[in-house]
Amino acid sequence: MKSYDLIVVGGGFTGVAAAVAAARGGSAVLLAEKGNALGGAAVNCLVTPFMPYWTKENGVRKDLSAGIFREIVERLRARNAMGPGYSFLEEELKMVLDDLVREAGVDLLFRACLSRVERKGQKIASATFSTRGGELTLTAPYWIDATGDAQLTFLAGFPTVLGREPDHLCQPMTLCFRVGNVDVQAFDAGRAAMQEAYREKQATGEITNPRENILVFHTPIPNVLHFNTTRVVKKNPTDPFDVTEAERIARRQAAETFAFLKKYAGGMENAFLMATAAEIGVRESRMIVGDYVLTEADCKNLVKFPDGIAACNYDIDIHNPEGSGTSHYYFAPGDYYTIPYRALIPVASENILVAGRCISSDHGAQASYRIMPVVTCLGEAAGSAAALAIRDRVTPRGVSIDELRATLSANGAVI
Repeated sequence: MKSYDLIVVGGGFTGVAAAVAAARGGSAVLLAEKGNALGGAAVNCLVTPFMPYWTKENGVRKDLSAGIFREIVERLRARNAMGPGYSFLEEELKMVLDDLVREAGVDLLFRACLSRVERKGQKIASATFSTRGGELTLTAPYWIDATGDAQLTFLAGFPTVLGREPDHLCQPMTLCFRVGNVDVQAFDAGRAAMQEAYREKQATGEITNPRENILVFHTPIPNVLHFNTTRVVKKNPTDPFDVTEAERIARRQAAETFAFLKKYAGGMENAFLMATAAEIGVRESRMIVGDYVLTEADCKNLVKFPDGIAACNYDIDIHNPEGSGTSHYYFAPGDYYTIPYRALIPVASENILVAGRCISSDHGAQASYRIMPVVTCLGEAAGSAAALAIRDRVTPRGVSIDELRATLSANGAVI
């Protein structure tokens, strides 16, 4: 079997950016993904659109997520795959990401579900994946965990935390769904009345979903609306039985919501429930315990870290882990914080980096940086760092921060 300098586990935006950045830096890279396509939550959970990733300085837009993420957006636009409000076509996204990794020389392994990890001392020695051909054990001197759930880190026995402090509840899971053949103009005209009717039916028990309103987005597809509105609370996203029950609850909520829409929303006379996502969406689960724990206070204080490798100003957007309500803390124009490289390094580890929504942070900070544009930048930083570590034969902790930041800047990232 071919040998690799680096194995990246998880083929979402984070993992793709990590693998591409490392390969462009000269490393031999394998990207392992549990599904049949790249794109992670965007393709498996139908998560769309891209949440705001820019600010304004002196009235001029400044993108805070750039680099490889900007390449992805530009390629989507070139394929006429971007729609209103930064929505996008998932099938085109699959092709865009596939092209990126192919052009970078990254090898791919689909349908590979991580099942166990062998650790020797402070290093990961190998990882075993369940595949259609049976178990497959892979070895590499360096690893990147881009699983979203910190699965590689967890199975290796490095410390992780679950959810918020102190009760370990996580933000709700949501099963997105699509409704087709909608008169979108009539639907939009009746939105206020629909939301009022929703609250009334929730009060009488006709609506069981605890979410406080209906969250809906336009899509690039005519007459199709995207709903990110189911809400399953008090379930553990890392417990397989809890996730199974969450999928069933959310599917019932989707059917319940659609039945409500047919009765009380405008433009739904000929609409049909087009699709529910293949997987329920997870906003929050495990986070690693890293060399630095990014906090909500760091975000609100707009800390610019000396080892900052990504920038963010998305609001601290917390969907109530216990029931109804969504809280927001918005950043003022021109304000943003950075994310330190140290938050990507699990404590006491020597050959692994972690990127995505599972980096080292508290509940409040995670609620801000967890969006797809930002985690793409975290992946690019991890991949760039891994390439430097491989070149210099040092641990991720031994990478030159100055050189890493210079590499990211040269590639268009905002740090």
